[in-house]
Amino acid sequence: MPLTADEPGAPCWLSLAVRDLGAAEEFYGAVLGWTFRHGPLGHGFSVGERDGVPVAGIGEVADRMSVPVAWTVYFAVADADAAVARIRERGGTVGVGPVAYPPRGRAALATDVEGAAFGVWEGRVSSRWRIGEHQAPAWLELHTRNAFDAALFYGGVLNWVNGTEGAPQRFEVSYEDEQVVLRRQGTPVARLNSGPAEAASPQPQLRPRWLVHFRVPDLERAKTAVLDLGGHLVPEADHGWPAPEGRRTTVRDPQGGLFTLDEWLEG
Repeated sequence: MPLTADEPGAPCWLSLAVRDLGAAEEFYGAVLGWTFRHGPLGHGFSVGERDGVPVAGIGEVADRMSVPVAWTVYFAVADADAAVARIRERGGTVGVGPVAYPPRGRAALATDVEGAAFGVWEGRVSSRWRIGEHQAPAWLELHTRNAFDAALFYGGVLNWVNGTEGAPQRFEVSYEDEQVVLRRQGTPVARLNSGPAEAASPQPQLRPRWLVHFRVPDLERAKTAVLDLGGHLVPEADHGWPAPEGRRTTVRDPQGGLFTLDEWLEG
């Protein structure tokens, strides 16, 4: 059963901060087959769609906000102020917010104790946004030094195990070798992986971070599109990390955004 995006504690949206919106649309349109529409935030923002389903937001804000070009994963929460308090109580850092985005909701940006960035969102989300279905994203992966410690942090912030503000437990958390796997009714939602990760590493792919996995039907064709449009393959990012069914490779878009392509074999 697919995960419902507006369920508290669930991943509910993705955003990409870029320097050049037009170049980003060209790249992700070619690599992932997305189309784009401008939303209510203005001409510097667009929503990428796949088969008519919203997948992610892209904003031309990297230079203006002095932030790196990077993907951010947002998790749904019932109360952004309470979530921000839980982040701080558990040693995380809140960089922005909560900020209101009328009329849809409120958001905050934070980093966990190892420095991996993520967001929380209180409010309405797209009822068609589903993780693990044929629309992207396929799943999420946290690259961190200690998956067990990370699971304690995110489980406490997002109430994965104890239920959300009076609601019953909605997720299953299992510990598998050096991985922590988050599932909802048997559907893998995220994997938290232990491995070499240093906040000050000169190689961004080795820093603690959330990686987004996008499904493609033909990995070789997608990799060719990445290279043709000025992106780069980052094979060293895959060393030591368990792969799902099919094949995968981590890539960097021309502006520096890191993500992973998964080839999912039918049948």
